[in-house]
Amino acid sequence: MGLRGYIIKRIIYTVILILGVITLNFFIFEAIPGNPLENYINRPNITQETIAKLRDAFGIGKPWYVKYPTYVKSMLTFNFGQASTQMGSAKVVDLIMQGLGNTLLLLGASSIIAVVVGILIGAYAAHERGKAVDGLIVVTSLATFALPTFWMGLIFQAIFSFWLKWLPAMGWFTNTLTGPIANPFYYWLDRLSYIVLPGAVLFLFTYGGFVLLTRACVLETMTEDYVLTARAKGVRERTVLFKHILRNASLPIITNVAIQFGFLLSGAIITERVFQYNGLGTLIFTAIGVREVPVMQAIFYIIALCVIVANFIADISYGLLDPRVKYG
Repeated sequence: MGLRGYIIKRIIYTVILILGVITLNFFIFEAIPGNPLENYINRPNITQETIAKLRDAFGIGKPWYVKYPTYVKSMLTFNFGQASTQMGSAKVVDLIMQGLGNTLLLLGASSIIAVVVGILIGAYAAHERGKAVDGLIVVTSLATFALPTFWMGLIFQAIFSFWLKWLPAMGWFTNTLTGPIANPFYYWLDRLSYIVLPGAVLFLFTYGGFVLLTRACVLETMTEDYVLTARAKGVRERTVLFKHILRNASLPIITNVAIQFGFLLSGAIITERVFQYNGLGTLIFTAIGVREVPVMQAIFYIIALCVIVANFIADISYGLLDPRVKYG
């Protein structure tokens, strides 16, 4: 089977998997005692307009076999209904979009930097195995990977916000910068000042895991015959490390990168709460706290969708990066 046939096969599997996720998401909330969606619309703070939109989106009050097709259609068309007054009586899609930009800015930047730096330092640590620098890298990576993110966040706030007063302790922008942006440079400089501390926490946590993973994968590949052959031919050590060793050790790393970016839209709930950062993690935390069922259903579905798409991209990338992988 060629690449085209493999892609078609994977697309079919992906569609089936998405339908399976939608079905599972539907029955999980249906199986909760008391039927949370029906209890949700009976709250005193929900308007009749919101109830009508939710009935239309989820088929509330009808038998499950009638609600299920309506639910599938709503999920596939991203019609997630409307939230209650506790969350502003806004459409669920609008609530998600409000935090999407902040989450992508924070987690996207920190994840990309952490993955690149972690892979490079992990490969270097494997190359210097047994030396003092290797031990130092492993110990620091284990420490940052094991430390709780909320603890690192509180330490960073104490040092850089309350003691040195270099960076804001919490929030996501300065209130005085609301309204039309007169100077984009100062606006983004202000936004970035709020990202540094939570971004540093997420970087340290993510970076440590990729250092350890890359080091283990590279060490396993360094004794292969093609590596010894390349060195015997006089190929530069840097070329051997990055072209021959790291490329052929990349499959587990690609899988973990896909998972990392697949969960990007889940936000960083603990870190966002510590820094009061208005992202999707905060939205999930708030929705769980007030039992905002439509928001929870929508976010769980979108997270699963992102993981499925990320793994689909990773599967296609395997054959492009490793010639040993055969499509079949």
